[in-house]
Amino acid sequence: MKQYTRVLSIAGSDSGGGAGIQADIKTISALGCYAATAITAITVQNTIGVKAVHPVPAGIIKGQIEAVLSDIGADAVKTGMLQSAEIVQAVSETLRKHKVRNLVIDPVMVSTSGHCLLEEDAIASLRTELIPLARVITPNIPEAEILLEGKRLESQEALPQATRKLADMYGVSVLLKAGHLKEDKLIDYFYDAETSELLELPSKRIQTRNTHGTGCTMSSAFAALLANGQTLQEAAKGAKAFIANAILAGAEYEIGHGHGPVKWI
Repeated sequence: MKQYTRVLSIAGSDSGGGAGIQADIKTISALGCYAATAITAITVQNTIGVKAVHPVPAGIIKGQIEAVLSDIGADAVKTGMLQSAEIVQAVSETLRKHKVRNLVIDPVMVSTSGHCLLEEDAIASLRTELIPLARVITPNIPEAEILLEGKRLESQEALPQATRKLADMYGVSVLLKAGHLKEDKLIDYFYDAETSELLELPSKRIQTRNTHGTGCTMSSAFAALLANGQTLQEAAKGAKAFIANAILAGAEYEIGHGHGPVKWI
């Protein structure tokens, strides 16, 4: 019998369909993998912003992960919005139990519209309990600044050193995304902690407001490519190409009245 390549996404639900679990499922499926999910929160949101967040009880989140990993299994796991320290701890305990190797952590802290998605005490738990289990983390500039304990990253030139610093601090590979900077040419950086190599991943800025869910899409693409057997560096390059193409393909569409999504296929 044929076997699916399996990816588990542990993240929040976006009622607008552009980010979170919905973006992850679309991305994972577009890359030929089977998507399983553990929903951490139900958000009331659309392209304009997040209006409310209802967290799923930690025990139910833990049960979802256990149900998937004990039966279906996963070739890679990706985490997104986790919100509270209790949820981070529940996720960490379950992933540690199942010895997940290809764990991609998107350290979701603030939405595109500026809504806080991670409580203050959860940041400490993320640092000490979950990130050490990861193979790679995919922070954007604001998230990297928090993980670097307040160090400001205001230019492209600061990113190579910051990427290495994050890898040294947390003992994981790091894909640092440059999208929050203002330059027309963007260079994301990937530090492969397993080979001690730094990669430049350049792209041209695409003028569009349809950037909702880009972080979710890129991290789940990374997980799907690892699940498909690619190396860290192959997956980093592939995830960068996937999100660049998805932003370009979605730029000509109009949906909603705010930040629209990328186009996955």
